[in-house]
Amino acid sequence: MKLTLNEEEQFLKDTAKNFAQERCPVTHFRSLRDSNDPQLWDKAIWNEMSKLGWPGILIPEEYGGSNFGISGISVILQECAKTLTPSPLFATGVIGAYSIANFGNENQKEEYLPKIVSGEMTTAFAIDESSHHNPADTEMTAEFKKDKVILNGKKIFVVDGASADLLIVLARTSGNKGETSGLTLFFVNSNSSGVEKIKLDMADSRNYANIVFSDVEINKEDILGDIETGGETAENILDIARIALSAEMLGNSEAAFETTLDYLKQRKQFGVLIGSFQALQHRAAQMFCELELTKSSVMAAMRAADENSNELQRLSSLAKTVAGETLHLVSNEAVQMHGGIGVTDEYDIGFFLKRGRVAEQIYGGIKFHTERYANLSGF
Repeated sequence: MKLTLNEEEQFLKDTAKNFAQERCPVTHFRSLRDSNDPQLWDKAIWNEMSKLGWPGILIPEEYGGSNFGISGISVILQECAKTLTPSPLFATGVIGAYSIANFGNENQKEEYLPKIVSGEMTTAFAIDESSHHNPADTEMTAEFKKDKVILNGKKIFVVDGASADLLIVLARTSGNKGETSGLTLFFVNSNSSGVEKIKLDMADSRNYANIVFSDVEINKEDILGDIETGGETAENILDIARIALSAEMLGNSEAAFETTLDYLKQRKQFGVLIGSFQALQHRAAQMFCELELTKSSVMAAMRAADENSNELQRLSSLAKTVAGETLHLVSNEAVQMHGGIGVTDEYDIGFFLKRGRVAEQIYGGIKFHTERYANLSGF
């Protein structure tokens, strides 16, 4: 397993870096937040990303994609994270694209994948029902009536849920809460009768929603994958999502660290650069070491996904754990080393801490993935 980027992946990374710096610097994020934009991402920027082919990176060529793999989309998210670029790329270009390309039937692929590639359609993965991530705790019901399916229940903290066109929903077709069996995935048009989207205001100023399903009627053809295998399918999708999110969190950490280093080299206290203080040097050195460890963990998980490794689940949880711990440390230290101005809105550094606190919890926090990694490792 090579923990280095190949030529194509490096090209994608460089392209994303230039795009993020030129088209959507942190000032772009600020403008969206301050304008109270309901979807909290820019349609024009999304169209530019689509023209670059980013939403189609996980989609086969016959449907208009490029099939560059998890590593390709992950390095793009890593670079976009450095400028806090908000977009539907994670929920649509990773989760939606991967779900449909790998588990959808031919009709679903032909209908949805070209729309994702063009940027015409966005998706969201409605999975959690409580503040503690655990897909097995699903209680939302799916009742079959002739050729229809009736959905009832509630999903919370749905990433990009406030603006998504198509929802991928996990519901229970049999069994009880806590059981991994008896779960099925469904496609639901977000504008369907009985679907209520409640936009959430989160610390990181991104797009999230709680979604209530009240007697929502869909067709049997809207099942993703096989009936009652949704639990296993959802875990596979989640592992890919966690790897991509870990890459984004790595980018957040790198940007916060670089910003802090620049500040240490410029800020003077008592006529002396604070970067010359040995205590701060030691703390910066610790952050650097943790960042290097995180890069290796994320890269290993990316490679495991692209190579269909048996270690995918373990490495996915490892990457999410390490990326979460590093972002927590670096964002904390960055704010502290900036002193009082670190918590003011005038400076950008606080945005990385806010983003970090939310990203840590998406699809399982540090505790969840530490326990999962231990269980998968036989401890």
